[in-house]
Amino acid sequence: MEFDLEESLLGPLLLSRSTVNRSSALRADTTWLERVWRDPRTRVVPIENGRTLVRRNAGSTALVLLTPEQAPEGERYLLGVDDDGTAYYAVSAPLSPVDDAEPADLRQVGALLGDRDAGLLVYAVALEAWHATHEYCPRCGSRTEVGLEGHTRICPRDDSQHFPRIDPAVIMLIHDADDRCLLARGRGWPERRFSILAGFVEPGESLEQAVIREVAEEVGVAVTAPQYLGSQPWPFPRSLMLGFFARAVSTELNCDPAEIAEARWVSRADLKAQVGNGEIILPGELSIAHRLIERWYGERLP
Repeated sequence: MEFDLEESLLGPLLLSRSTVNRSSALRADTTWLERVWRDPRTRVVPIENGRTLVRRNAGSTALVLLTPEQAPEGERYLLGVDDDGTAYYAVSAPLSPVDDAEPADLRQVGALLGDRDAGLLVYAVALEAWHATHEYCPRCGSRTEVGLEGHTRICPRDDSQHFPRIDPAVIMLIHDADDRCLLARGRGWPERRFSILAGFVEPGESLEQAVIREVAEEVGVAVTAPQYLGSQPWPFPRSLMLGFFARAVSTELNCDPAEIAEARWVSRADLKAQVGNGEIILPGELSIAHRLIERWYGERLP
């Protein structure tokens, strides 16, 4: 298949796919909620610590979707409704064996699932991770309760509502006047594993300011003209990755030893050669880093 870089700024991002309407207006409709939980057409994604059940058949991978009657007891999160009226839930509970199915996490199967299943699993993983770390009210310490079908937690003592949080993080491909790309290996990463730079947005900071600051802090390079290209959820546990290109106005590398083990400038020919001989290993296709590098490279990565 021909690779079309113009399909969108970054092409199809594997964790930004979905065919199910989130149907937020229905989360407080108790009559509708009671009815769909009794409906045998409703489908449930069991989720335990970021893992669910999948089936692999003839080269395809799909989620195991249970009926409400088959679903285990646990916290329920409404994931939405598709075009034919089927409602989808996630239930946080220990996974029980199902014939011809195996447990898997999003990193293992996210690139293999179809659009509907990928969107459901990303959503379920993100909600489960948030609920697991927000069981207590940050104001008074009381144990909170699930509300709005998994989209809020409510404190029964002070009536405060707490909503799912995401951590915005910028991820940026830096290129210089010679159109070289900056790659780096994080401290603690495996040998030969390289990617582009990334970092969390700090309070009171714009995305563009975060790009400039993070690059300066991590490798000592000054950059200008950050250009936003796209975003992708990264629920490990709750990040939203915001992808940028930026142009370097200095090229001398001064790596922060607490963050970066090594960094290097590479041309397209360098990249092809170094990937080919195993000198560097690039991020997998599930990540937005892969797609940013691919857009700079101009074709599918070697």
